[in-house]
Amino acid sequence: MTSASLWRNDAPLILASKSAGRRQVLAQAGVPFEARPADVDERAIEAGLGDVGPDAVAAALARAKALAVSKEAPGRLVLGADQVASCGERIFGKPETLEKAAELLRFLSARRHRLHSALALARDDAILFETVAHADLTMRALSDEFIDAYLEEIGETALTSAGAYQVEGLGAHLFESVSGDHWTIMGLPVLPLFDALRRFGALTA
Repeated sequence: MTSASLWRNDAPLILASKSAGRRQVLAQAGVPFEARPADVDERAIEAGLGDVGPDAVAAALARAKALAVSKEAPGRLVLGADQVASCGERIFGKPETLEKAAELLRFLSARRHRLHSALALARDDAILFETVAHADLTMRALSDEFIDAYLEEIGETALTSAGAYQVEGLGAHLFESVSGDHWTIMGLPVLPLFDALRRFGALTA
């Protein structure tokens, strides 16, 4: 089976994200797509939400990205996605600096945290489908020496994802245990996504 036989729309899916991990997930699954990163102010959106939980934060960001690109692409299916993490009462997204990434890793060291991976499908400036999936990860006890070496190695890549890591790369060295599917951890829960795309006639059922 080829991607051409799976995908039924004339135009490819639009991915409203600059995430390399999400592009990788779609490419490996044979879903034709074009990446058009959404120009949204994530910090302003988060600030406007008030006191809400991590699911609501991730969902709001995914919706905002999907709708921002959908306005510029009439008739097209647009996928927005975002991921935040939580540990206890604390919610965190992408660290803004390497210093904050180091602080975050020290906080998460020897703790369990949850990833909240949201996606939203839009067409013609309307949300067709949205969902949030979860994964739980436990970091091993990290030494300051390891954290410094890790961040020196990956550099500003640490600023591109919630938790300052990518499990598909050197981030795998951070963890003691993981509970949840690989796609959700990478920020794109594809099982509910593909189910929705089949229901909308974009994927062969």
